[in-house]
Amino acid sequence: MEYKLWKILDELKSDEYEWVEMSHSLNNDSPYWSGIPEGSVDLGNVCFDWGNEMLECRIQTFKFPGQFGTHIDFPGHFIKGAALSEEYGAKHVIFPLCVIDVREKVAKDVHYAVTADDIREYEAKYGSIPDGAFVALLTGWAEKWPDMDALSGVAEDGSENFPGWSLDALKYIYEIRNAAANGHESLDTDASAEAAKASDLACERYVLAKGKLQIEVMNNLDKVAPAGSLLIAAWPRIEKATGMPVRVFAVTPKK
Repeated sequence: MEYKLWKILDELKSDEYEWVEMSHSLNNDSPYWSGIPEGSVDLGNVCFDWGNEMLECRIQTFKFPGQFGTHIDFPGHFIKGAALSEEYGAKHVIFPLCVIDVREKVAKDVHYAVTADDIREYEAKYGSIPDGAFVALLTGWAEKWPDMDALSGVAEDGSENFPGWSLDALKYIYEIRNAAANGHESLDTDASAEAAKASDLACERYVLAKGKLQIEVMNNLDKVAPAGSLLIAAWPRIEKATGMPVRVFAVTPKK
């Protein structure tokens, strides 16, 4: 007998495609936002060890904030009373992936915020962003992991300086197109200059107020085709979470 889904999987594992890890590896020294209290991360603590008469095995505990490393944010992270993790099920873990590359512009301006015109230029080359897409922003910022000061772009005066999204770009992918989620390599959705102007993370607040999802601190976006790939995201099924570390990977046509 022939089973269609098994055949599709065999094709995806063929030499035509690559499977690309898009999450950063985490350990007890991995950085996290300074507003999170010290002691919030304790990974791999042994609570049941070898030599126990009850059962010969080892069990560990893992303590971490929801917004830690490569992570997914649910609307309730910024919007009181909005949807939390349990409202997003199995159909929310796989997306068509579009990667917007603005590395050249970021090299000239560390504060660069992707614009709606950048998205239109992408579409002129690769076609319209499809319904339900995950739109990721490639800035080259993943290279700065795991240096927290570098990720934040901390200057001598203590200011933060990094690229990101603008509100008009997000409105384009969500209101002109019907994207399902967005992602980026930086710690925040908003380019630092945009956040400073708004005195808030207005871009992130917009995304989550729309009931959309986002994944932050992504990795290896430069190893994925700009269009035609699939993104798969998996997180623990923990109820009432505002966000969680997430395992993200892409199946991409070989370049």
